[in-house]
Amino acid sequence: MDDIGADRTAALLEADRRSLIHPLHHPKDHEQPRLALSGEGPFLRMADGHEVIDSLSGAWNVHIGHGRRELGEAAADQIGKVAFASAYAGSSNEPAIRLAERILGIAYPNMGGVYFTTGGAESNEGAFKFARYYWQRRGRMDKTRIIARQFAYHGTTMAAMCATGLPGYHRMFGPATLEVFRAPAPYPYRWTGNGDPGTGAADAVEAIIEREGADRIAAIIAEPVIGSGGVIVPPPTYFPRLREICDKHEILLIADEVITGFGRTGKWFALEHWGVLPDIVSFAKGVTSGYLPLGGVMVSKAIRATLDEAPAEEKFMHAATYSGHPVCCAVGLRNLDIIEGEGMVERAAAMGKRLIAGLEGLRDLPVVGDVRGVGLIAAVELVEDQATRRPARGLGARVAAEAYARGLMLRNRPGSADPDSGDTLCLAPPLPTPEAVLDRIVETIRASILAAAG
Repeated sequence: MDDIGADRTAALLEADRRSLIHPLHHPKDHEQPRLALSGEGPFLRMADGHEVIDSLSGAWNVHIGHGRRELGEAAADQIGKVAFASAYAGSSNEPAIRLAERILGIAYPNMGGVYFTTGGAESNEGAFKFARYYWQRRGRMDKTRIIARQFAYHGTTMAAMCATGLPGYHRMFGPATLEVFRAPAPYPYRWTGNGDPGTGAADAVEAIIEREGADRIAAIIAEPVIGSGGVIVPPPTYFPRLREICDKHEILLIADEVITGFGRTGKWFALEHWGVLPDIVSFAKGVTSGYLPLGGVMVSKAIRATLDEAPAEEKFMHAATYSGHPVCCAVGLRNLDIIEGEGMVERAAAMGKRLIAGLEGLRDLPVVGDVRGVGLIAAVELVEDQATRRPARGLGARVAAEAYARGLMLRNRPGSADPDSGDTLCLAPPLPTPEAVLDRIVETIRASILAAAG
């Protein structure tokens, strides 16, 4: 086991506190940081001596597991050839070309092109610009607004933050730079409307369109499974109805597949579960299993034609230096080889059933309100009372601490992030996680809940 020693660990953590500004930064949250030294498969080895199961695949992204040297070899091989080559119009590089072709080959059949980014929020920023560009090229200049959903997470850059439906991300950063209309999430456990929550939530989107005017709305952005907002899986009625509404009112459907893409749900892309084709897809995370930063935007053939047919003075003026970075794309290609060659998409579907069945067994615990998931993405929502579904506050953090002490790194989505839900334990283990480890995750969660709620 790797060991850097207590003195070096202490020095590193002191330098960390002195020098680094972290995502979602607050010193109080960083008083006892966890320092990972190495990893293998679903396990991480920590500087405090713990070996823990990484039950969230890092940040929902280490699809193939830790320690796959093949990806390092792919990066080194590409660096030895050419480390950087521009992908701007008039230039290109082989890994970017090959990866774009590969992604289109496994994606929705109506997709017609890939623009590469370095991450999910950047992908969503690009998706909004593609939507605006498409409508402006068609003479619909006022179609600039976006519909997004409660509990959504689309990133924290300025436009992506506006679309994110978790209020804490908006404080201290106003005013909004993108006009967003907020729709309810298709959240069966917390649905307060009449009838089916899938149809009801989709019809609520149509009510916004009719109120605000379809001629003002460019797109709706939707995660197929809401991830950071609590792993909310929609009823099967939701996306087919939403697609009908988008077609009826000439509104683009943006699928934010940053978390759900590349096999996480047991399909290459998650809207396949409901037979729905989006107009735009944003992706990141699983495309390289997090080994290097890479994301992208796929657009439909109709949108691609709109770009290609534009006169020079109206060309698509969106760009980034590292779009199509050859080393990142080479790693993406090798990563997809591994996912496909080792049958990880099919395995995620099968092992997801095992994991969710195990979690369902936790319903006998009085503080477990809901269990939900699809493929290898799942959640356990905690409550104070099962009968009233009164949300738990603070319990999830205690459960996560108990779990870490028992060798499980667990993600708690605090209910305080939104007043309409409780603390939620989110799970997205690496796709090749062994059956015995999946069972151990469930057993550890049970023990941790009992200890924290005791």
